[in-house]
Amino acid sequence: MNLLLEYQSQLIDGTIMTIKLALTSLVIALIFGLLGAWAKLSHNRLAQRLAAAYTTIVRGVPDLVLILLVFFGGQVTLNKIGAVTGLWGYVEVSQFAAGAGTIGVIFGAYFTETFRGAIMAIPRGQIEAGISCGMRKSLIFRHIIWPQMIRYALPGFTNNWLVQLKTTALVSVIGLQDLVYNAFTAGRSTGQLFTFMAAAFVIYLLLTGISDLLLRAVERHYNRGVVRA
Repeated sequence: MNLLLEYQSQLIDGTIMTIKLALTSLVIALIFGLLGAWAKLSHNRLAQRLAAAYTTIVRGVPDLVLILLVFFGGQVTLNKIGAVTGLWGYVEVSQFAAGAGTIGVIFGAYFTETFRGAIMAIPRGQIEAGISCGMRKSLIFRHIIWPQMIRYALPGFTNNWLVQLKTTALVSVIGLQDLVYNAFTAGRSTGQLFTFMAAAFVIYLLLTGISDLLLRAVERHYNRGVVRA
């Protein structure tokens, strides 16, 4: 216990970095998820094919492979393009940017299917009723589609978020000083690797537990007044 107190600042800093990484990647994932769902449900064949290719490729490649590919290959590619075109100088892709961007794009594919399924679960008659009442598309989306989409998507959203939060641990491989990286470094330097990894285990369990409780409360809020069969 005294050993953990001695390294508590390192563990706290790692936890804060993990939370920042998870939230940043979540924003990116939501943007890609909403755009992907829109593309899959649109009548544009090109948009449908691009969205299908995106979700198929991203979900078919291991997360760690994509993170390594973006971090190492992305930086080399950007600098080669910059050298050839002269549009920019040397670009260094940080561990945080590579991790947050890659995890965001990865889980954007999963959120695409979550949002698409949620929108398809909305009774078509409600949307047609809005159209017959002369509502604009923006009003139909704001008053009919969006509130119900959130309610239908929340169970899948919760599952995706919890998995995404744990996936942030992979970024420690490329040197980002997150919870896993700091815990591993402290454990290796003190010879008490099990103790520090157990501490990381407890912290991750707390983060996922708190997230689950909060999202369940949100789900209860959006389900108020809903009559269950």
